[in-house]
Amino acid sequence: MAYRRCGFRYEKKLRITGVSRIAGIDEAGRGALAGPVVAAAAILPEKFRHRRLNDSKQLASELREEIYCELISNPEIRWTVGIVDSVEIDRINILRASHRAMRLAIEALLEPPDHALIDGLPVIPFPLPQTAIIDGDCISLSIAAASVIAKVTRDRIMRDFCAQFPQYCFSQHKGYGTELHLLKLHEFGPCPIHRRSFEPVAQPLLALEEIVQIRSSPARRARREISVPVPEA
Repeated sequence: MAYRRCGFRYEKKLRITGVSRIAGIDEAGRGALAGPVVAAAAILPEKFRHRRLNDSKQLASELREEIYCELISNPEIRWTVGIVDSVEIDRINILRASHRAMRLAIEALLEPPDHALIDGLPVIPFPLPQTAIIDGDCISLSIAAASVIAKVTRDRIMRDFCAQFPQYCFSQHKGYGTELHLLKLHEFGPCPIHRRSFEPVAQPLLALEEIVQIRSSPARRARREISVPVPEA
């Protein structure tokens, strides 16, 4: 997919129709094996500008933390987070938990927005009109801001969990299924924040063996690196 600089084109289209308060929404931690899923909602002022703000996954951790501090300290930005823990994720499944976190973030705003721009696919049900944008965190500054806030909030939560469960090294992998995490999971078994409904947690040795097989197979590596262009929304 060609690089597209974050901007306000979706926000501008909505403002032309009379919509003024627009919230960007994104989540972090959906694919992790441990810890919560965190969603953030961010409402940016119309004249907002930021040269370095982008999808949180494309930012170095130090820059991401710096931008996070700039966003949350800006009095013109309204932002909130919604957090759903691993117990609830196991109870209702990760998709519903992600959507619940997004709704919690929206409901926590003191003044509800008129419209939401959501990264990915539509959230149903949702309490207000929405526009779902594939790769929205690379396109919309509002979603990118929510992406950074959600990611840094979750990373800090996982660092706190690392102090509680140091044997798992959560500060290094943030609960995602890295080889290090799977090694620790195989060695110590799951801890209270692991998602028991995720197969790699139930069968960590099989997951580790799959990673080893993928890394040892050049053909499978090549297939994994093939990308399919995504048309613009």
